[in-house]
Amino acid sequence: MRNETLTQAKRIVVKIGSSLITSRSTGLRVEQIERLANEIAVLRSGGREVLVVSSGAIVSGIKKLGLKEYPKDLPVKQAAAAVGQSRLMWAYEKAFGRLGVQVAQILLTHQDLADRRRFLNARYTLTALIGFDVLPIINENDTVAVEEIRVGDNDTLASEVAHLVDADLLVILSDVDGLYTEDPRKNPAATLIALIPDVTEDIERRAGATSTFEGTGGMATKVRAAKKVGEYGVSTLIINGERGGLLPTVLSGGPGGSLFLAHERRLNSRKHWIAFTLRPRGHVHLDQGAVEALTTRGKSLLASGITNVTGQFETGDPVGCLDPDGKEFAKGLVNFPSEILKRMKGLKTQEIHRLIGPQEYKEVIHRDNLVLL
Repeated sequence: MRNETLTQAKRIVVKIGSSLITSRSTGLRVEQIERLANEIAVLRSGGREVLVVSSGAIVSGIKKLGLKEYPKDLPVKQAAAAVGQSRLMWAYEKAFGRLGVQVAQILLTHQDLADRRRFLNARYTLTALIGFDVLPIINENDTVAVEEIRVGDNDTLASEVAHLVDADLLVILSDVDGLYTEDPRKNPAATLIALIPDVTEDIERRAGATSTFEGTGGMATKVRAAKKVGEYGVSTLIINGERGGLLPTVLSGGPGGSLFLAHERRLNSRKHWIAFTLRPRGHVHLDQGAVEALTTRGKSLLASGITNVTGQFETGDPVGCLDPDGKEFAKGLVNFPSEILKRMKGLKTQEIHRLIGPQEYKEVIHRDNLVLL
């Protein structure tokens, strides 16, 4: 299963971590960018379609601006990103240019991905670039992204891109070998887990325990990314990008890294977008009968099963569904604003008509717009 997944993946998203290509003392590690460009060119020459998600803009800009430490203020971070992004792209341009590979810069924010029309437009653009045999190099648009529209980290962004382009495989290049049974710094006997069929609570616990020994994103964010794209049918490989030649070797079936297998049950693009791209604007608390109707009988959500409404949201916004214990088990696009829904909660359809008036929809969340998590 591992060899088949790695050797047959045609469209691959490669995420390059900041620690691989930048240094606080030197800025960009140009020799590393050139080496990785060579390895990616090898993949392309074998008929693979590759997209790159690259970190490193802010650290590159810190060196150029002469800052003594990593900036804490958002405007200074954005200034560093603005300076560093152009330097980063120029380094990629030169490295791939000498190999005869054209590159294109794509900058995204969460807002671009949360809006369905903009999401699809980004998909069409990236697909067109691939059709022209151009290598897209993608980063978060740090120069404009404030907290509410940030993706958050480039592991998450890479998972979003893998969904965006219907990738076969997400490869996260890090400065560690993969996921270990324990933190290898603390236990030299810890072993690398080569194949992870499913992201269980135990796997997430191991990732959390080892989240401090590489990069800013940590192993936990990488495992969350693997879990997210696994629901869409995309497998994830975490390998050590510091080891020269490992990327093409592993994708040819050689040993190395940790492979997280995709789920056989694949969410369609729209439902994956609802489940993993959109952020809930509020929550509806449900009674046990409503939970069972959604989880076991495939029903839509009606107002009668709602016990409480929290948050402020409008028609069409994403909301989370909570069971009686407060656990989020589903997410969907709501047909009513929160102020109306607070008046409708617990009421049957006839009562809604009598007390509030006729409504355009009977369902609070239609089954087609609902995803079980």
